[in-house]
Amino acid sequence: MPRINPPVAWSTSLFFAFTNLLALTVVPWWGFTQGYSGWAWLAFGVLLALGGMSITVGYHRLWAHRTFKARWPLRMLLAVFGAMALQNSIYNWAARHRNHHRYVDDVDRDPHSIRSGFWHAHIGWMLREWPASQPDFSTVKDLTRDPIVRFQHRYYWLLAWSTNLLFPLTLGLMLGDVVGMLLLAGVLRLVVSHHFTFFINSLAHTWGKRPYSDDNTAVDNALVALVTWGEGYHNYHHAFQSDYRNGIHWWQYDPSKWFINLCAWVGLAHDRRRVPRFRIQRARISTQFARLRARLEVTGVAPGWSEALDREYHQFKETVTQWQQWQARRVQVGREALRDRWTRIEMRTAYKELEYRLRMQRQRLRVLHAALSQ
Repeated sequence: MPRINPPVAWSTSLFFAFTNLLALTVVPWWGFTQGYSGWAWLAFGVLLALGGMSITVGYHRLWAHRTFKARWPLRMLLAVFGAMALQNSIYNWAARHRNHHRYVDDVDRDPHSIRSGFWHAHIGWMLREWPASQPDFSTVKDLTRDPIVRFQHRYYWLLAWSTNLLFPLTLGLMLGDVVGMLLLAGVLRLVVSHHFTFFINSLAHTWGKRPYSDDNTAVDNALVALVTWGEGYHNYHHAFQSDYRNGIHWWQYDPSKWFINLCAWVGLAHDRRRVPRFRIQRARISTQFARLRARLEVTGVAPGWSEALDREYHQFKETVTQWQQWQARRVQVGREALRDRWTRIEMRTAYKELEYRLRMQRQRLRVLHAALSQ
């Protein structure tokens, strides 16, 4: 039975059509005929970063996933510039995003399921009154305890329009370039910011690798991370959504993580949640085992390969069991015992040994996969 499209969301559709049309026609035309000042380009970049990172750091990692805690000045800053990004209030945004994680890839319940098509995941889910796009506020009752979330939700449209008009207009009057500021720091900045965020729903579920889980379509893509303030490591995020980081390695581009760390250093953020390295390694190896078993079923190679994989898996389970035992002991001894220097050294040594075993096993599994691919 063909899918019946719901009514068009006219206000949203007309707004996107108007702003994108301006960005494609008037913005370049003015640039060719009149030119833009360096101040206009600087304002474009600064406001783009402030709005974009208020979404990734604030809307996403702070409020939607509660991966860290923030003092009220930082929360207020993120709420105001998040409103400038014009992606609805924190309350609405978090409600939809939590549903995305709960029902990822479900065409009937995921607000922007990639299985409904690239266009739908990117922007189409907002252009019609899709039932899945309606926010489920029962999932965000915890956010009502934050007075800044309540304030922003109540005065969202006042904040959104005043920041989008007031900031560029004020800068334009101060620097004598009103039109240039409105077009670059206003229109183009808003359109670019929107599409950068939308890439997380479309490209980050289409193009990339899935090292941590094959359970859904989320992928890791370093190029997407470059334009989404570090959100491109999306396979990791879906596997470990409680982690305040998306890029877990020092060389991965994740300015949102760096900003949170900076805020923690100056006392504006605290209680950053991190997934233990062992759990991350365990997820990667579990994914490797699943792919190797699938390849063995397809290739139908000699039984010796299957026996080798079984031995590796048995060793993997033993390592995981030992890690769980150490975790249980950590809980049992309690905080007082962990203050003892020798207890800490003993546990740290045990954890490092178990992590080393997993790293070595990952290497052996990569060799096995390469051999099967020949």
